[in-house]
Amino acid sequence: MALTDNPELMRSLVVERLVGATGDPRRVTEAARACALRALPNVVSAFQEKFPTAVALDLLDIEIVRLAELKPREDSCDALVVVPSEASGDALTMRLDPQGISLLVSALFGGDPDLPVPPIDRPPSAIERDVAALAFEAFAKALNGTGARALGLRLPLQPLLSGGDFRRLVVRDGPGVRIRFSLGGEEGGGVLTAWMPQRLILEMRDTSKPDQRVERAQAADWRHRFSDEVLRSTVRIKATIPLTSMPLGDLAKLSAGQVIEFGEGTQSEARLSVRDKTVFVCDFGKSGNHYTVRIKQPFDARQDAVDGLLSR
Repeated sequence: MALTDNPELMRSLVVERLVGATGDPRRVTEAARACALRALPNVVSAFQEKFPTAVALDLLDIEIVRLAELKPREDSCDALVVVPSEASGDALTMRLDPQGISLLVSALFGGDPDLPVPPIDRPPSAIERDVAALAFEAFAKALNGTGARALGLRLPLQPLLSGGDFRRLVVRDGPGVRIRFSLGGEEGGGVLTAWMPQRLILEMRDTSKPDQRVERAQAADWRHRFSDEVLRSTVRIKATIPLTSMPLGDLAKLSAGQVIEFGEGTQSEARLSVRDKTVFVCDFGKSGNHYTVRIKQPFDARQDAVDGLLSR
């Protein structure tokens, strides 16, 4: 960190070090622009499926910002959603302004596209929040991408925030990038704004490095598949009952047809085993015409060894 006699500059340097150093502005802007331009055609396709009336979409601008700037005022009429990812709890934050909310509601319910739509002047209603969620979902999926360049966003979206929710919203400051999209044209249209941390967008777009998130996801997928295969495999279960104790001499005299009585308490010491490994201690009994075992407790090999020593 550079030293300076200017206390204001020193405070800025300290804050910058605490919340994260900014990346190269040109590189950050290029990465954000590439991400936005790749996402835009997918958003257009999603809007065509969701909204009966066509909504013009375009990229307005990209700006290097501090993420603290994204928090709306308490009296704001915007709708906001925070989308976490595997690498960040606030990987993507999106805000839709009142004009954009009104325009999308009109487009969804067949409003005349030639008539101007006034912006809402109050917190969004439940229906308006649902409509905003449709737009947020389309943008989140498109910005997330696929393959090695994917942001790893956790979908479906979390509940939207609006009105009084902004009072409780905690924003983690840091270097970020702001991407603004126009809805319905630049004049009289709405704006959907997306914020992302600079660190995340640079890491996710750096294809020269191996994508550790993809590797972890693939490893987890293989573990999940392997576990499923194991759980679906069939094994034979055996129940054994200790009869009694007898000298080796008496054991040697046993012959076919002899009857051996159960010892006292042996029916409560049945053992359930799988592949010669004892797993449960059970009670032996009968239900109707069928013999049964009722599981009492998991088998404790250490306690069984101790009990065997004490019984000698």
